[in-house]
Amino acid sequence: MKYHHLPHIDMAGCYQFITFRTYDSIDEFLKKLSLQNKVNYKKQLEIDNYLDGSRNGSYLNGEILVALSDFFKSKDKVLYELVAFAIMPNHIHLLIKPLKKLEFVMQIIKGSSAKMINEIMGRSGKFWASDYYDRVIRDEKHFEVVYQYIKNNPLKLGEAKASLPRFYGIFE
Repeated sequence: MKYHHLPHIDMAGCYQFITFRTYDSIDEFLKKLSLQNKVNYKKQLEIDNYLDGSRNGSYLNGEILVALSDFFKSKDKVLYELVAFAIMPNHIHLLIKPLKKLEFVMQIIKGSSAKMINEIMGRSGKFWASDYYDRVIRDEKHFEVVYQYIKNNPLKLGEAKASLPRFYGIFE
């Protein structure tokens, strides 16, 4: 059976690994990749690897990078318990424990940050891609793997571009 759009799993009290991307980062290659009949987490890893090397929709730098970092921290203990985030040029990785329904948390995160970024850029319209990837953290080992992935993801950009506030983690 082929699943293109798996349902989001929202389990109260559980940590979530979430990835979402800029609308302009989605190109034909990425659309084809997302339609492949592969295990979802493997497909997402391929998508992330592609996005890490793509310049499409790479707006998350400079003033926007600082504003997003402050934004995610400001929602800690309001919408979620923030564990870690990585802001890549065209996508975001979060490790959080939602304090409200995941769908609501993502609506606020994406809606508010899109409005903020569009204002900074002097533009309007869609900023984030419609969907997002989420995965419930299953156990302590899974938590550690995800945390290390988020922590190390910005290093793909090179030492200078990987500096704070691109990564935030409570264990740093």
